[in-house]
Amino acid sequence: MDYIGLTLGLVLPWLLGYSVLLALGWPVAEPDSGGIALRLGYGYVIGTLLLTAWMRAVSAAGMHFGWLTTSVPPFVLTALLIVWAWRHGRVSSRLFGAISLRSLPRWQRFLWVGLASWLVLRIASLAIEVAWRPLYPWNAWTEWATKARVWYGLGHIVPFAGASEWLTGAPAYFDAAPGNPATVPLLQVWSCVALGRWDDSAMNWPWLLTLIALALSAYGALRDRGSAPLVALGGCWLIVSLPLLDVQVALAGYPDLMLATVYALAALALYRWSVRRDWRDACVAVILALSCPLIKHSGAFWAMTLVPGVVATLLPGRGVKLLGFALGAGILVLLALTRWDTAFLGRHLDFEPSWRSLIAGFLLLGNWHLLWYAAIALAVVGSRHLVQRPLAPLAMIAAAVLILVFIVFAYPAAGAWIGDSTALSRFALPLAIVLVFLGVLLWNELTKHVPANAIASTAAARVADA
Repeated sequence: MDYIGLTLGLVLPWLLGYSVLLALGWPVAEPDSGGIALRLGYGYVIGTLLLTAWMRAVSAAGMHFGWLTTSVPPFVLTALLIVWAWRHGRVSSRLFGAISLRSLPRWQRFLWVGLASWLVLRIASLAIEVAWRPLYPWNAWTEWATKARVWYGLGHIVPFAGASEWLTGAPAYFDAAPGNPATVPLLQVWSCVALGRWDDSAMNWPWLLTLIALALSAYGALRDRGSAPLVALGGCWLIVSLPLLDVQVALAGYPDLMLATVYALAALALYRWSVRRDWRDACVAVILALSCPLIKHSGAFWAMTLVPGVVATLLPGRGVKLLGFALGAGILVLLALTRWDTAFLGRHLDFEPSWRSLIAGFLLLGNWHLLWYAAIALAVVGSRHLVQRPLAPLAMIAAAVLILVFIVFAYPAAGAWIGDSTALSRFALPLAIVLVFLGVLLWNELTKHVPANAIASTAAARVADA
C-alpha cells in the first residue's frame, strides 16, 4: 500500500500541472505536431513548482505535512480545472491520439521505433539506479537532504542557520548550506509523505520524472517548430543521452537537473512566444523564469540571461545589433578585468582560469560526447541563420549563457558571489540543453529545401543579367 501512495504522490504534480495548462489552453498546437508532448512535459515541471508552493503555504499556516493537508486541495483543484476546461471545449479526444508515423518512409519508422526503444531502455536503467541506490552524492546529503529529513520529521518548515549563528544557541538547525531554497527538499519531503515513511532512496523519484518531462518537452517543442518526427526524436535522444545529465538522475539529490530543466523550458517557451506572439507562451516563460531562483540561488542569474531573447524579439532589426554591441562590450570588459586587481562587493575578481580542465571537461572527457564539437561546427556553418529570425532570440540567449559560464569559469570569486561554486560541467548543464535544441533547429534551417519555383526564378534572373 505504501508504494501505491508513493505512485499517487508522484502522479499528483503531473495531473496538477497538466490541468493548469489545459485550462489555460496551452499550447495552441495540433496534437500531431507536439502539443500533447509539450503539455505533458511542461505539466510535470509546473505541477512540481505549484505543489511545493502549496507546501510552503501549508507550513506557513501552521499545519503539518500530510496526505490530507498536502494532496487533497491540489487534487480538488485539478478536478475543478479539468471540469472547467471540458465545459469550455478545451478537452478533446484528439489530444489523446497516437503519434502518426504513417507518412514516414519505412526505414524512418524503423529508426524512430528503434530510438524510442533506446530511450525507454535508458530511462528503465536509470529507474533501477533510483530504486536501488540510497542517497549518495556528498552535497546532496550535506546541503539539501538535511532539510528534507528535518522537515519530514517535524512536519513543517523550520529555519536552518550557519555554524556561527548555530553555535551561539540560535533556535535553528544547522547544515552546510542553510540558505538554500526549499523547493528541492520539499519535493523529497512530499515523496516520503506519500510513501508514509522516510526513505532516502524512494524520495529521489522526482529526478527521473524530471528527465522524462524534459524529454517530452524537447520532442514536443521540436515537432511544434516543424521538425520531422525522426528529427525531433533525434534531438530528444541527444539530450537524454548526455552522460552528465544521466548522472544527475542516477546520483539523484543535486538541484542542477531541476534548475537546468526549468531554465531550458523557460527558454523554449520564450522562443515559442517570439515566433507565435501568444500571451500564454509568455506567461509560461515568465512563470518558469521566476521559479529558477526558487531552485537554486544562481537561478536568478540564469533567468537574467533570458532578457536578450526578449530584446531580440521586441526589436527584430535593431535588437540583434544592440545585443551584438553589448556582447562585444561585455567581452572587452571581461578582458580588461584580467589586467587589474578588481574588487566587487568585497570580493577580489582574480582571473584564474584553468584552460586544461575546461578543455578536458568539455572536449576530451565523456561528460558530453561530441556536443561541443557539433555546436562549434554548426555555429561556424550556420552563423548567418543565428542572427536572423526565427533563431536570433534563442541564439542571443545562448550567447548570454556562454558569457555567464565563462565568468564562473574564469573568476572563481564571481561564481561564489553568484551563489554557485559547483563544478563547471554541472553549472553548464542548462547551456547544454539549450545548445542541443538550438543545434537541431539550425540543422533544420541548413537542410531546408529551396522550392523549385524559387530555383527557376533565380536561374532566369541570372540568364537575364548575362
